[in-house]
Amino acid sequence: MSVQQTIEEKLQQGFDVQELSVENESHMHSVPANSETHFKVTLVSGAFAGQGKVKRHQAIYRLLAEEMAAGVHALALHLYTPDEWAAQDGVSPASPNCMGGSKRDPAFKE
Repeated sequence: MSVQQTIEEKLQQGFDVQELSVENESHMHSVPANSETHFKVTLVSGAFAGQGKVKRHQAIYRLLAEEMAAGVHALALHLYTPDEWAAQDGVSPASPNCMGGSKRDPAFKE
């Protein structure tokens, strides 16, 4: 099972999911082809009601601790209650392009 599939499965099991999108954004970073190190997670759940951003993020990191320890470098987390998601018109923000790491090195070749 891929890292992306594992993340999706754990989030489905760990939350009352109304919407879930897990996107592998590793290709946007200075990593080898076919890497699974950078992910964008959009998750809509009533479980987030009454929680601030920090508590929501902590819940995700607790659930995905094993993946983070095993090579997932970054998670872009977009976590909403159903009402917040509706206010966003069902769209999470786009991720910026990577500007760090070896992409700044002129000798870097993908």
